Amino acid sequence: MMLLPLLLAFADPAGAVDVEKALKQFVDVFALVQKNAADPVNSEQAIFQGSIPGMLRKLDPHSVFFDPQQFEQLKEMEKSESKGFGTILSITPGRVVVLQAMPGSPSAKSGLAPGDEILAVNNIALGRLEFEQVVGYLTEARQHQASLVVRRPGNVRLFNYVLDPAVLDAPSVDRAFLLARGAGYIRINSFDTQTAKQFKAALEKLDAAKLAGLVIDFRSNPGGVVGTALECAALFLKPDQRVVSVRGRSLKTEEVNVPKDANPYTIPLAILVGEKSASAAEIFTGAMQDHDRATVLGVPTYGKGLVQNVFPLSSNTALALTTAFYYTPSGRSIQKPLQSGQLVFAGTRKEYKTDKGRTVFGGGGIQPDIVVGPEAPTRLKVAIESSGSLTAFATEYIEKNKVITSFHVTPAILDDFHVFVSQRGIQPPVGEWLQESDYMQSRLEQEILNQGVGVEFGDEVEMKRDPVVRAALKSLGLAVAER
Repeated sequence: MMLLPLLLAFADPAGAVDVEKALKQFVDVFALVQKNAADPVNSEQAIFQGSIPGMLRKLDPHSVFFDPQQFEQLKEMEKSESKGFGTILSITPGRVVVLQAMPGSPSAKSGLAPGDEILAVNNIALGRLEFEQVVGYLTEARQHQASLVVRRPGNVRLFNYVLDPAVLDAPSVDRAFLLARGAGYIRINSFDTQTAKQFKAALEKLDAAKLAGLVIDFRSNPGGVVGTALECAALFLKPDQRVVSVRGRSLKTEEVNVPKDANPYTIPLAILVGEKSASAAEIFTGAMQDHDRATVLGVPTYGKGLVQNVFPLSSNTALALTTAFYYTPSGRSIQKPLQSGQLVFAGTRKEYKTDKGRTVFGGGGIQPDIVVGPEAPTRLKVAIESSGSLTAFATEYIEKNKVITSFHVTPAILDDFHVFVSQRGIQPPVGEWLQESDYMQSRLEQEILNQGVGVEFGDEVEMKRDPVVRAALKSLGLAVAER
């Protein structure tokens, strides 16, 4: 029985007698269950899926035991590559519309184009599925060959495509543009082995040395390769400044500093974070905040700052165990506190000081200097967005009009859209429409650019409307350049 070495691994020598006593009690209970339970007991299931996971739940939510099948899956995942069709989609209730087919991707090679509506995948009608079902089904479908039924604007007949997924090299630094003169914006969606190289290229593209301010967006960044995040942090911190420290009960404390030969940029920074920002993104952000190198805006981050090691065990099983935690330069633990294996969200705020003596709060995750939420929904916004009217109008518009990168929605186009949604049952009072007209104009411009010239141009419109981005520019003493 493999429970003995596992239990002993958690015990120090002084507690060995207690472990032996506890183990004997476990064996006694297990023997009674095997002998007297109403149904036969599967010993492998009882231990692999019962006692061991139960013990780990008392530690933290991230320590996991892998039975032989799960361990094989883990090893396969480590060797696997991310596949897909290279299509950016607009998904609204009842409709899935192509916004962009990446050049050279399976989608582009097959002939899929912006505005095409995907009606079915592998004989499953997407219009009959709930929103979450569509997202889940499409995520799964892109790993295998898929048969698509597509409706193309202006064509009566339906088109059929068969797509084979390919390994896609999606950059982790996927957006870099100017929000205004002297104001740069870079979005980093994850940290992988190429992120630092891509980050440097984005800075060069923006001529970073001449920028008056830079906004770095981590709101959709769940982390990744910690070493890469440290390399990126060294682009902005002074030589020998602390980036992060690693502390664990059985590990020697490790402190990571900026290399002595670093030649950092001095651009004023604003960092955007959200509840999905985690791990390596939190390490980067925490270092910038503690050294007063950046203003952090958004909402509190996820709070995942732990080090895990996978220990192979006998019988082709393994244990992923939390062995240490990450701490910011001021001493804040990035990991949300744990109590009996459960996250603790309240009553744990503790004050820490930055290099300049500012107060920042610990308790897990990174607390923004300025709390700013996303755009507030209104009745009209929800009705427009959920109806798919923006995407549908954009599709019809680009059928009849040539769209270029400098495209703007004029008052006449906005009036046409007003008529379009009215014909589809969305008829708000005049005052309500006028109150939301700036939003409608911006969103319509975004959707038309998405389909007409590319999603990256639509993203620029979205970011210039984004209240968190606007607050970031204000903190830098800059303002958005209106289109």
